Amino acid sequence: MAGLTAAAVAAVAFLAYQASVNAPDSVASTPGPKTSATAPAEPSAKPKPADPLAIPAASGTGERVVYALKDRRVWLVNEDEKSIRTFTVMPSPISPPPGVHKVTSRSGTVQGSDGVPIEHVVRFANVDEVAIGFSAAQDGSMASPDPTSKTGGVRMKRADGNAMWTFATVGAKVVVVP
Repeated sequence: MAGLTAAAVAAVAFLAYQASVNAPDSVASTPGPKTSATAPAEPSAKPKPADPLAIPAASGTGERVVYALKDRRVWLVNEDEKSIRTFTVMPSPISPPPGVHKVTSRSGTVQGSDGVPIEHVVRFANVDEVAIGFSAAQDGSMASPDPTSKTGGVRMKRADGNAMWTFATVGAKVVVVP
């Protein structure tokens, strides 16, 4: 009987521990009254986590397109440093180098190097004679090109491609961050 009681107490203690670990911060630890002058100070408020949709800090200033390679995300940033649109993209097999680029050319409707009909092509870099640019597939998909192909098309949804086309004219700044 003592063994059964010990097992029950251990199970309850384990469940209580799991509940305290998984409880929201607002209820996980409620500070009690201080019992002496040597009681530990209340923990300071936890800093808020960074906004995952915030414009990357190291992306320069002014009106620009920001392309975060690791996040697979683009921001269209106006002259007031406000993101007027952000969206995910499907990167190309060949990535542009981090740094500041300029939109060099644009095409309305063409066939991508992977054979997919695309529109609103905004080119801004070249890597080993492969043009790198943003585009939207006419069928609206963001399918990734064959990873073994030498393509530089960064695909986005059609609505995002329309916004990019309007925002990023020839000469516009494109900042690529890791």
